[in-house]
Amino acid sequence: MIKAMTLLFACALLSFPVAAFATPSADEAAAIDHLISFVRESKLQFIRNGEAHDSADAADHLSLKYKNTQKRLSTAEEFIDNVASKSSMSGKPYFIRKPDGTEIPVSDWLHAELKSYRDGLKK
Repeated sequence: MIKAMTLLFACALLSFPVAAFATPSADEAAAIDHLISFVRESKLQFIRNGEAHDSADAADHLSLKYKNTQKRLSTAEEFIDNVASKSSMSGKPYFIRKPDGTEIPVSDWLHAELKSYRDGLKK
């Protein structure tokens, strides 16, 4: 009887969603919006799955990805790491191409901008 009750209790626990849903706070949402605007205004090329896209297309893409994932995010860092820096289809990282042709990971570029943005808020 105890084994049956334990099994029933375990099954009941497993029926509940494992991951809690979160939504970014107003400050975090503002930081994410800033990052998307930063992408749009950068006028750099974005390399996504081996193809180059302009900054407006990249910002539109990130906006759509954010809209579809915001209930699973709490912070701007999570947005960068889980949404804005790699393909959800292929898992390949995104890059930006600077005017001199060098490419850097979008994650590094956006983390640096997020730090700059937050440092500016502290002043």
